[in-house]
Formats: sequence, C-alpha cells, structure tokens
Amino acid sequence: MVSLPPGPCEIDFERFLMLTYVRFADSLSAWFGKAFAWLIILMTFGTAYEVLVRYVFNAPTPWSLDVAFIMYGTLFMMGGAYTLSRGGHVRGDFLYRLWPPKVQAGVDLVLYFVFFFPGVLALVFAGFKYASRSFGYAEVSVNSPAGIPIFQFKAVIVAAGLLLLIQGVAEVFRCIMCLRTGIWPAPPDDVKETEDLLMDEAAKAETRSGGLS
Repeated sequence: MVSLPPGPCEIDFERFLMLTYVRFADSLSAWFGKAFAWLIILMTFGTAYEVLVRYVFNAPTPWSLDVAFIMYGTLFMMGGAYTLSRGGHVRGDFLYRLWPPKVQAGVDLVLYFVFFFPGVLALVFAGFKYASRSFGYAEVSVNSPAGIPIFQFKAVIVAAGLLLLIQGVAEVFRCIMCLRTGIWPAPPDDVKETEDLLMDEAAKAETRSGGLS
C-alpha cells in the first residue's frame, strides 16, 4: 500500500493540538514565574532589614545570608521555564538573527534534542537524588550559626527541571510549526525589553509629532 501525505484537515488538527499544548505550557510557566517573582520583594525587605540592624543597631542577624541565598536560588530556578517561554535566555544573536526563520527553527530543534533535553533530564534525576538525600537527614545550612533548614528547598531543583521539560516540549512544537509555515508562533506579549519599550515610545512620539505638523 502507498501511504498518502497528510491532508489539510490532519495538518490543521495537528497544529491545533500543538498550539493548545504551547498555550498550556506558556500559561503554566508564566504562573510559576510570576508567583515566584514576588521573592524579589521579600529579598529587598530582608536585605534592607539586615543593613538597618547591622549598621544602625550593631546587631546583625544570623539568618539573613542564608535566607537571601535560598530566595534568590529559588527565584532563579523557578523562573527558568518562564524565561524560556518568552525567548529571554541568552543566545548567539549575532549570527542567529540573520538566518531565515526555517533555518532558525531547524537549528533550534536539533539543539533541543542534543543539548537541552539531556541536560534538563540530568538536572531532574540529579536533583531528585540530592533532594531525597537532603530530606533523609533534614539538612541545614552550614553558612551561618542559625542552622536554617534547606532540605525542602532542594526539591526546587526537581520542580524547576520538570517545568523546563514541559516548556521544552512546547518550544519543540514551536520549531515544528515554524518549519511548516516559515513563521515563528509569537510568544505571549507580557514582557518586553527596556530597549524595545523605548523604541516603541520613540516611534509613537514621532508619529504624534508628524501628525501635528
């Protein structure tokens, strides 16, 4: 029997399924990223409090350094999938941006399977080993005399890795759709670089001044 190529309806249904998954992964990554972003506020107040009691009252706390490390590490790890979903990770743009979208998608697709997924899977398995060992003896920090418990935060490694895996599959689907259409599916527009915002404002100002003249 000769296999026929997929018809337009099959391709549209596949695209629908991929877009549905991409939206789910983007929303999930955004929820975790924005929720853990509030740790910035807690770190700010914690650091300000430490500076106050250390330099004004000469009574430094034994826990501030550990808590800052824990919160920053948690923020960094749990924000990784959100950053990936918005295309915010560092890449070699000096060559990449000159390529056609289909070439970009092909290179990205290969690199996801060669580097990204093996690395993230290693992170999940190694993180699970570290977390289970840490829970086993109720690990505490050795960086300060306060002995802050840190075993529960080792689980963040596993959670962050799983989020990256979910988002990585969505990025693979984006690559496949771009290879088929030659157009990158646009990520949600809830984050913009400061440079882009300034350029948008300059363009709006120029448009207004042109209209007035």
